[in-house]
Amino acid sequence: MPKGHNQGMNIVSDVIDAAVEALNGKLSGGFDGLAKFAIEDEGDIIIDGDGARAGNDDADVTLSATAEVFQAILEGDINPTSAFMTGKLTVDGDMGLAMKLAAVMA
Repeated sequence: MPKGHNQGMNIVSDVIDAAVEALNGKLSGGFDGLAKFAIEDEGDIIIDGDGARAGNDDADVTLSATAEVFQAILEGDINPTSAFMTGKLTVDGDMGLAMKLAAVMA
């Protein structure tokens, strides 16, 4: 089977793996809500009461950005609110939940 061939299974990128690990380190026990990070050209991460995991479930809020922007947010180089205000991060859904998630990530 060719590398990267999707045989009905989700292929999770290294970027998603690293982001899930970093988010779980910040969340320490889960998140009170259901949020999704949509990382352009990489995949989606679900964050809920169980923590972060790769997945594409429906969520109350979806935050979308490039892999570079998510990496910078996770590393503390970009404030999530600043990323949103400058258009680098888009939010679709419950803005209050997005703000709670931003506070956890800061």
